[in-house]
Amino acid sequence: MKRFTKAVTLMMVLAFLSVAVLGCNSGNKQDVGKGTIVGIEPGAGIMKATEQAITDYELDFDLQDSSSAAMAAALKTAIDNEEWVVVTGWTPHWKFAKWDLKYLDDPKGIYGGEEHIATIVRQGLKADMPEVYTLLDNFYWDPDDMAAVMVDIQEGMSPDEAAQKWIEENSDKVNAWIPAEEAAEKGTVTLGYVEWDSEIASTHVVKNVLENMGYEVEAIGVDAGIMFTGIGTGEFDGIVAAWMPGTHADYYAEIEDSVENLGPNLEGAKIGLVVPTYVEIDSIEELNDVKDKFQ
Repeated sequence: MKRFTKAVTLMMVLAFLSVAVLGCNSGNKQDVGKGTIVGIEPGAGIMKATEQAITDYELDFDLQDSSSAAMAAALKTAIDNEEWVVVTGWTPHWKFAKWDLKYLDDPKGIYGGEEHIATIVRQGLKADMPEVYTLLDNFYWDPDDMAAVMVDIQEGMSPDEAAQKWIEENSDKVNAWIPAEEAAEKGTVTLGYVEWDSEIASTHVVKNVLENMGYEVEAIGVDAGIMFTGIGTGEFDGIVAAWMPGTHADYYAEIEDSVENLGPNLEGAKIGLVVPTYVEIDSIEELNDVKDKFQ
């Protein structure tokens, strides 16, 4: 089994500690209404875009660091009480299936247009593990597929259980990913992913398909910076969690020459600011006009 380099391991420890601290802080800060946009992990592309939106739209709001889980929890609390709330959001995500939500229009284009999620592999994977390479190259699904896995996880299934259920229910699609020529020897595959609901779903589907093919698979959840460092140095064999061309652009630019980009595995992704549909605004520009409702 592969081992992380000392540098990457240290980064993982530091990331874990920072998330733990943020989790404690967010647990003590339940009142997120007073001019606050509830965000996710610091350093994520959507957080950088939101900081830019606050500046460019001259918003009298603060951006609260948290996590994808804490963001969803804050959204649930607000909706249960029909309170005002604004969160950083992206699709595909199970929250759009569970609640009536809408994106706020972004006339300045801060959040960019439609995004896709790309598969990236380490250099040399094609020669070392051609069957794995081909499977990753063939992997492609749509937002409804991903949403089905996410909803099952959110409703209590483990990621592996939800992934295996989807695989069994979509055998024709999965069989089209699997290479016709089977490898004589199977080994261990290491996949990295950022711990967003969407990427937990996609990575565990790929993990389970590979395991069904006879491989041992280690799926390692890390923050975005470590995920891209890991694939760039070859510590990960592949990732199916790169949001392009905007969200992860800075990370990808640092390792672009050290990896192979196999292209989109899902198209139609989007990021932006999200509110419940009962919030009576439609554009980011209108946020300051209703700030008094957050007091």
